[in-house]
Amino acid sequence: MLRWVLFALFFGICASAGKQKGKQAAKSKSPDLSRGWGHNIKWVKSYSDGLAEMVQSQKPLMVIHHKEDCPHSQALKKAFVANKSIMKMAREDFIMLNLVDESGDKNLAPDGFYVPRILFVDPTLMVRTDIQGKFRDHLYTYEPADVEALAKNMRKAKVLMRLEL
Repeated sequence: MLRWVLFALFFGICASAGKQKGKQAAKSKSPDLSRGWGHNIKWVKSYSDGLAEMVQSQKPLMVIHHKEDCPHSQALKKAFVANKSIMKMAREDFIMLNLVDESGDKNLAPDGFYVPRILFVDPTLMVRTDIQGKFRDHLYTYEPADVEALAKNMRKAKVLMRLEL
């Protein structure tokens, strides 16, 4: 009889510990904010978080609008991750945000809502509409072949920020 009581007590303790461990694992498991755009980059969760961190850090915010099921977004993502210069600048010099849903801020869609679309915001909270890609109908889009132009625009965003602040 004593064995059964001890067994039941031991079983109850183990079951309770397992539930607590499961709860802790669920709490510590945060969503992957990179969404494949670079796991070694610190990504902010939302546009408002990005603005707050940008003002505090005095680094420009780079906002990438994309869709998970868009082949153009997927192709650009692969080129973005493969470019060491872009990855280094994204990791060290920018507050990074990628959005699969629109932020609701019309300033982030100066020429329309399309994907992929990349815009820069400086620490004065100004969307840099002067930093554009090569297309005239979608000013803020880039193709995989345009990663050098994107890297050049990232450098431009850093320089403009230093000159104007």
